Amino acid sequence: MEKLCPECGEKIIGRVDKKFCSDYCRNSFNNKLNKDSKNLIRNINNRLRKNHRILESFPLKEGKTKTTRYKLLDKGFDFEIFTSIYTTKKGTIYYFVYDLGYLPLDNDYYMIVKRE
Repeated sequence: MEKLCPECGEKIIGRVDKKFCSDYCRNSFNNKLNKDSKNLIRNINNRLRKNHRILESFPLKEGKTKTTRYKLLDKGFDFEIFTSIYTTKKGTIYYFVYDLGYLPLDNDYYMIVKRE
């Protein structure tokens, strides 16, 4: 019995359990299948990675540093995208992007910290 490639319709030659005629067809089929359902997640992950890279670009001294809101925004930082919030016993709120966090200070300053 001949099996046909679900992507291009070509005859499949090779192993009995082979589903696609080539790697190109396999990749194309799976990309189409996952395109819509994964698009939102992919976009959010890209924004999280960008925020992390921006926080990482500031050199830390003893696990922390200070910067301004303007410098973060200038690099493209999105303050609405973060992975977790940490509240200290005193009520101070840190916003984390994976292992790097920021604490809003007075006069549009931010302290960037690394979680150990």
